[in-house]
Amino acid sequence: MRLGLTLPQFGPFSDPTLVPTVAAEAEALGFESLWTGERVHAATDPITPYPGGTMPEEFRSALDPLLVLTLAAHATTRPLLGTSTLSAPLHAPVHLARSLAGIDRLSGGRLIAGFGLSWSRDEYDAVAVPWRERGARLDETLDVLAALWSDDPVQHRGRFWTVTPGTFQPKPAQSHVPIYLGGVSPAAFRRIGRRADGWLGVAMPVPALRDVLASIAEQARQAGRGPIATAVRINAKLQATATDTPGTGPVEQLADHLHELAELGVEDAFVDLQFSTSTPAELLDTAARIRTAFQP
Repeated sequence: MRLGLTLPQFGPFSDPTLVPTVAAEAEALGFESLWTGERVHAATDPITPYPGGTMPEEFRSALDPLLVLTLAAHATTRPLLGTSTLSAPLHAPVHLARSLAGIDRLSGGRLIAGFGLSWSRDEYDAVAVPWRERGARLDETLDVLAALWSDDPVQHRGRFWTVTPGTFQPKPAQSHVPIYLGGVSPAAFRRIGRRADGWLGVAMPVPALRDVLASIAEQARQAGRGPIATAVRINAKLQATATDTPGTGPVEQLADHLHELAELGVEDAFVDLQFSTSTPAELLDTAARIRTAFQP
Protein backbone atom coordinates (compact mmCIF):
# COMPACT_ATOMS: atom_id res chain seq x y z
CA MET A 1 0.00 0.00 0.00
CA ARG A 2 1.26 3.45 -0.91
CA LEU A 3 1.38 6.05 1.87
CA GLY A 4 0.54 9.64 1.03
CA LEU A 5 0.31 13.09 2.59
CA THR A 6 -1.95 16.07 2.00
CA LEU A 7 -0.30 19.24 0.73
CA PRO A 8 -0.37 22.68 2.43
CA GLN A 9 -3.68 24.30 1.60
CA PHE A 10 -5.89 25.27 4.55
CA GLY A 11 -5.71 27.57 7.56
CA PRO A 12 -2.12 28.49 8.54
CA PHE A 13 -0.91 26.43 5.56
CA SER A 14 -2.80 28.47 2.94
CA ASP A 15 0.43 30.00 1.66
CA PRO A 16 1.43 28.93 -1.88
CA THR A 17 5.11 29.47 -1.12
CA LEU A 18 4.96 26.51 1.31
CA VAL A 19 3.81 23.99 -1.29
CA PRO A 20 7.05 23.33 -3.22
CA THR A 21 9.11 22.86 -0.06
CA VAL A 22 6.62 20.59 1.71
CA ALA A 23 6.02 18.58 -1.47
CA ALA A 24 9.74 18.05 -2.07
CA GLU A 25 10.37 17.15 1.59
CA ALA A 26 7.47 14.70 1.56
CA GLU A 27 8.92 13.04 -1.53
CA ALA A 28 12.33 12.82 0.17
CA LEU A 29 10.68 11.19 3.22
CA GLY A 30 9.26 8.49 0.96
CA PHE A 31 5.62 9.54 0.65
CA GLU A 32 4.24 8.06 -2.54
CA SER A 33 1.24 10.31 -3.14
CA LEU A 34 0.32 13.94 -2.45
CA TRP A 35 -3.26 15.21 -2.20
CA THR A 36 -5.39 18.33 -2.21
CA GLY A 37 -9.00 19.05 -1.24
CA GLU A 38 -11.34 21.90 -2.11
CA ARG A 39 -13.27 24.59 -0.29
CA VAL A 40 -14.91 27.11 -2.64
CA HIS A 41 -16.81 29.10 -0.02
CA ALA A 42 -16.89 28.99 3.78
CA ALA A 43 -20.25 30.44 4.80
CA THR A 44 -20.56 32.15 8.17
CA ASP A 45 -24.03 30.66 8.71
CA PRO A 46 -24.16 27.57 6.48
CA ILE A 47 -27.41 26.49 4.84
CA THR A 48 -26.34 22.86 5.12
CA PRO A 49 -24.52 21.69 8.27
CA TYR A 50 -20.98 20.41 8.13
CA PRO A 51 -20.94 16.59 8.28
CA GLY A 52 -20.12 15.46 11.79
CA GLY A 53 -20.33 18.83 13.54
CA THR A 54 -18.88 22.31 13.11
CA MET A 55 -16.89 23.25 10.04
CA PRO A 56 -13.18 23.57 10.89
CA GLU A 57 -11.96 27.16 11.13
CA GLU A 58 -9.05 26.21 8.87
CA PHE A 59 -11.46 26.05 5.93
CA ARG A 60 -11.95 29.82 6.13
CA SER A 61 -8.62 30.27 4.38
CA ALA A 62 -7.98 27.96 1.44
CA LEU A 63 -5.81 27.64 -1.64
CA ASP A 64 -7.20 26.45 -4.96
CA PRO A 65 -6.46 22.72 -5.32
CA LEU A 66 -5.33 22.98 -8.94
CA LEU A 67 -2.84 25.71 -8.03
CA VAL A 68 -1.47 23.50 -5.26
CA LEU A 69 -1.16 20.47 -7.56
CA THR A 70 0.59 22.57 -10.20
CA LEU A 71 3.19 23.72 -7.68
CA ALA A 72 3.63 20.17 -6.39
CA ALA A 73 3.96 18.75 -9.90
CA HIS A 74 6.82 21.16 -10.59
CA ALA A 75 8.57 20.41 -7.29
CA THR A 76 8.46 16.59 -7.39
CA THR A 77 9.20 13.73 -9.77
CA ARG A 78 7.73 10.54 -8.28
CA PRO A 79 4.62 10.85 -6.05
CA LEU A 80 1.14 10.50 -7.48
CA LEU A 81 -0.86 13.74 -7.33
CA GLY A 82 -4.53 13.52 -6.43
CA THR A 83 -7.60 15.54 -5.53
CA SER A 84 -9.71 14.33 -2.63
CA THR A 85 -12.02 15.74 -3.38
CA LEU A 86 -12.55 18.31 -6.08
CA SER A 87 -16.23 19.29 -6.28
CA ALA A 88 -16.74 18.71 -9.99
CA PRO A 89 -20.23 20.27 -10.40
CA LEU A 90 -18.86 23.63 -9.24
CA HIS A 91 -16.61 23.81 -12.33
CA ALA A 92 -17.23 24.16 -16.06
CA PRO A 93 -16.01 20.79 -17.33
CA VAL A 94 -14.15 22.16 -20.35
CA HIS A 95 -12.04 24.34 -18.04
CA LEU A 96 -11.56 21.42 -15.68
CA ALA A 97 -10.47 19.18 -18.55
CA ARG A 98 -7.84 21.68 -19.67
CA SER A 99 -6.46 22.36 -16.19
CA LEU A 100 -6.22 18.68 -15.28
CA ALA A 101 -4.66 17.78 -18.62
CA GLY A 102 -2.01 20.44 -18.05
CA ILE A 103 -1.22 19.15 -14.54
CA ASP A 104 -0.97 15.59 -15.85
CA ARG A 105 1.48 16.65 -18.55
CA LEU A 106 3.51 18.80 -16.17
CA SER A 107 3.80 15.89 -13.73
CA GLY A 108 4.66 13.32 -16.37
CA GLY A 109 1.41 11.41 -15.99
CA ARG A 110 1.03 11.26 -12.19
CA LEU A 111 -2.49 12.66 -11.79
CA ILE A 112 -5.42 10.98 -10.03
CA ALA A 113 -8.57 13.03 -10.72
CA GLY A 114 -10.73 12.63 -7.61
CA PHE A 115 -14.22 14.14 -7.64
CA GLY A 116 -17.07 14.60 -5.20
CA LEU A 117 -20.26 16.62 -4.77
CA SER A 118 -19.50 18.83 -1.72
CA TRP A 119 -21.80 18.92 1.30
CA SER A 120 -22.22 22.72 1.06
CA ARG A 121 -25.28 24.19 -0.64
CA ASP A 122 -23.71 27.63 -0.09
CA GLU A 123 -20.94 26.67 -2.51
CA TYR A 124 -23.47 25.79 -5.20
CA ASP A 125 -25.30 29.09 -4.69
CA ALA A 126 -21.99 30.97 -4.89
CA VAL A 127 -21.31 29.66 -8.41
CA ALA A 128 -24.98 29.68 -9.54
CA VAL A 129 -25.28 25.90 -9.89
CA PRO A 130 -28.60 24.39 -8.76
CA TRP A 131 -28.13 22.12 -5.75
CA ARG A 132 -30.72 19.63 -7.02
CA GLU A 133 -28.72 19.09 -10.22
CA ARG A 134 -25.42 18.17 -8.55
CA GLY A 135 -25.52 14.42 -9.21
CA ALA A 136 -26.56 14.79 -12.84
CA ARG A 137 -23.89 17.43 -13.40
CA LEU A 138 -21.21 15.15 -11.96
CA ASP A 139 -22.28 12.39 -14.33
CA GLU A 140 -22.17 14.69 -17.33
CA THR A 141 -18.84 16.18 -16.25
CA LEU A 142 -17.39 12.67 -16.48
CA ASP A 143 -18.87 12.39 -19.98
CA VAL A 144 -17.32 15.70 -21.06
CA LEU A 145 -13.88 14.78 -19.68
CA ALA A 146 -13.98 11.43 -21.47
CA ALA A 147 -14.94 13.15 -24.72
CA LEU A 148 -12.33 15.91 -24.54
CA TRP A 149 -9.52 13.54 -23.55
CA SER A 150 -10.30 11.17 -26.43
CA ASP A 151 -9.06 11.45 -29.99
CA ASP A 152 -9.78 14.61 -31.98
CA PRO A 153 -12.15 15.77 -33.27
CA VAL A 154 -13.94 15.94 -29.94
CA GLN A 155 -17.57 16.80 -29.28
CA HIS A 156 -20.27 16.47 -26.65
CA ARG A 157 -23.97 17.24 -26.53
CA GLY A 158 -25.75 16.78 -23.22
CA ARG A 159 -28.32 18.23 -20.86
CA PHE A 160 -26.03 20.91 -19.43
CA TRP A 161 -23.17 21.43 -21.89
CA THR A 162 -22.58 21.36 -25.62
CA VAL A 163 -19.11 21.13 -27.10
CA THR A 164 -19.21 21.52 -30.87
CA PRO A 165 -16.81 19.40 -32.96
CA GLY A 166 -13.25 20.61 -32.65
CA THR A 167 -9.78 19.90 -31.32
CA PHE A 168 -8.69 19.68 -27.71
CA GLN A 169 -4.95 19.85 -27.24
CA PRO A 170 -2.77 19.02 -25.43
CA LYS A 171 -4.21 15.78 -24.12
CA PRO A 172 -3.19 14.39 -20.72
CA ALA A 173 0.10 12.52 -20.61
CA GLN A 174 -1.72 9.37 -19.48
CA SER A 175 -3.82 7.55 -22.05
CA HIS A 176 -6.37 7.18 -19.27
CA VAL A 177 -6.38 9.55 -16.29
CA PRO A 178 -7.66 7.56 -13.29
CA ILE A 179 -11.03 8.87 -12.09
CA TYR A 180 -11.79 8.39 -8.40
CA LEU A 181 -15.13 9.32 -6.83
CA GLY A 182 -16.08 9.99 -3.21
CA GLY A 183 -19.26 9.34 -1.27
CA VAL A 184 -20.74 6.78 1.10
CA SER A 185 -24.37 6.68 -0.04
CA PRO A 186 -25.98 3.88 -2.08
CA ALA A 187 -26.22 6.28 -5.04
CA ALA A 188 -22.51 7.07 -4.73
CA PHE A 189 -21.64 3.37 -4.64
CA ARG A 190 -23.70 2.74 -7.78
CA ARG A 191 -21.96 5.59 -9.61
CA ILE A 192 -18.54 4.36 -8.46
CA GLY A 193 -19.31 0.83 -9.57
CA ARG A 194 -20.42 2.03 -13.02
CA ARG A 195 -17.94 4.78 -13.73
CA ALA A 196 -14.94 5.11 -11.43
CA ASP A 197 -11.47 3.65 -11.34
CA GLY A 198 -11.32 4.20 -7.60
CA TRP A 199 -13.18 5.22 -4.46
CA LEU A 200 -12.08 8.14 -2.26
CA GLY A 201 -12.72 6.85 1.22
CA VAL A 202 -12.49 8.31 4.71
CA ALA A 203 -11.10 6.74 7.86
CA MET A 204 -13.54 4.40 9.57
CA PRO A 205 -13.35 1.24 11.67
CA VAL A 206 -12.06 -1.70 9.67
CA PRO A 207 -15.32 -3.73 9.81
CA ALA A 208 -17.27 -0.77 8.40
CA LEU A 209 -14.67 -0.21 5.70
CA ARG A 210 -14.75 -3.87 4.77
CA ASP A 211 -18.52 -3.62 4.27
CA VAL A 212 -18.15 -0.52 2.11
CA LEU A 213 -15.53 -2.16 -0.09
CA ALA A 214 -17.79 -5.20 -0.50
CA SER A 215 -20.72 -2.96 -1.52
CA ILE A 216 -18.62 -1.14 -4.11
CA ALA A 217 -17.21 -4.39 -5.46
CA GLU A 218 -20.75 -5.74 -5.85
CA GLN A 219 -21.84 -2.62 -7.74
CA ALA A 220 -18.84 -2.99 -10.06
CA ARG A 221 -19.66 -6.67 -10.60
CA GLN A 222 -23.25 -5.84 -11.50
CA ALA A 223 -21.96 -3.26 -13.99
CA GLY A 224 -19.69 -5.87 -15.57
CA ARG A 225 -16.54 -4.11 -14.44
CA GLY A 226 -13.39 -5.17 -12.64
CA PRO A 227 -11.97 -4.23 -9.24
CA ILE A 228 -12.27 -0.64 -7.98
CA ALA A 229 -9.19 0.84 -6.29
CA THR A 230 -9.38 2.64 -2.94
CA ALA A 231 -7.66 5.72 -1.50
CA VAL A 232 -8.43 6.42 2.17
CA ARG A 233 -7.98 9.84 3.80
CA ILE A 234 -7.00 9.87 7.48
CA ASN A 235 -7.38 13.17 9.34
CA ALA A 236 -4.74 12.38 11.92
CA LYS A 237 -4.77 13.69 15.47
CA LEU A 238 -1.75 12.29 17.27
CA GLN A 239 -1.85 12.05 21.04
CA ALA A 240 -0.37 9.88 23.77
CA THR A 241 -3.67 8.20 24.68
CA ALA A 242 -5.03 5.43 22.49
CA THR A 243 -8.61 5.71 21.21
CA ASP A 244 -11.07 3.71 19.13
CA THR A 245 -11.09 6.39 16.43
CA PRO A 246 -8.87 5.65 13.41
CA GLY A 247 -6.18 8.31 13.18
CA THR A 248 -6.60 9.58 16.75
CA GLY A 249 -3.99 8.28 19.17
CA PRO A 250 -0.27 7.45 19.26
CA VAL A 251 1.79 7.13 16.08
CA GLU A 252 2.06 3.40 16.68
CA GLN A 253 -1.74 3.07 16.69
CA LEU A 254 -1.92 4.96 13.40
CA ALA A 255 0.73 2.68 11.91
CA ASP A 256 -1.23 -0.38 13.04
CA HIS A 257 -4.35 1.00 11.35
CA LEU A 258 -2.40 1.60 8.15
CA HIS A 259 -1.27 -2.02 8.19
CA GLU A 260 -4.90 -3.09 8.63
CA LEU A 261 -5.84 -1.05 5.56
CA ALA A 262 -3.03 -2.68 3.60
CA GLU A 263 -4.29 -6.12 4.62
CA LEU A 264 -7.74 -5.18 3.30
CA GLY A 265 -6.19 -4.49 -0.09
CA VAL A 266 -6.39 -0.70 0.04
CA GLU A 267 -4.04 0.69 -2.61
CA ASP A 268 -3.50 4.17 -1.13
CA ALA A 269 -3.87 5.77 2.28
CA PHE A 270 -2.95 9.37 2.94
CA VAL A 271 -2.67 11.41 6.10
CA ASP A 272 -3.90 14.98 6.59
CA LEU A 273 -1.97 16.87 9.27
CA GLN A 274 -3.22 20.39 8.55
CA PHE A 275 -5.81 20.31 11.33
CA SER A 276 -3.50 19.01 14.06
CA THR A 277 -0.26 20.91 13.36
CA SER A 278 0.35 24.63 12.99
CA THR A 279 3.72 25.11 11.24
CA PRO A 280 5.45 23.48 8.26
CA ALA A 281 8.26 22.25 10.53
CA GLU A 282 5.77 20.57 12.87
CA LEU A 283 3.84 19.07 9.95
CA LEU A 284 6.97 17.60 8.37
CA ASP A 285 8.32 16.32 11.70
CA THR A 286 5.02 14.55 12.36
CA ALA A 287 4.94 13.21 8.81
CA ALA A 288 8.44 11.80 9.25
CA ARG A 289 7.40 9.99 12.43
CA ILE A 290 4.42 8.43 10.63
CA ARG A 291 6.51 7.44 7.62
CA THR A 292 9.08 5.76 9.91
CA ALA A 293 6.42 3.96 11.95
CA PHE A 294 4.70 2.55 8.86
CA GLN A 295 6.91 0.14 7.02
CA PRO A 296 4.95 -1.71 4.33
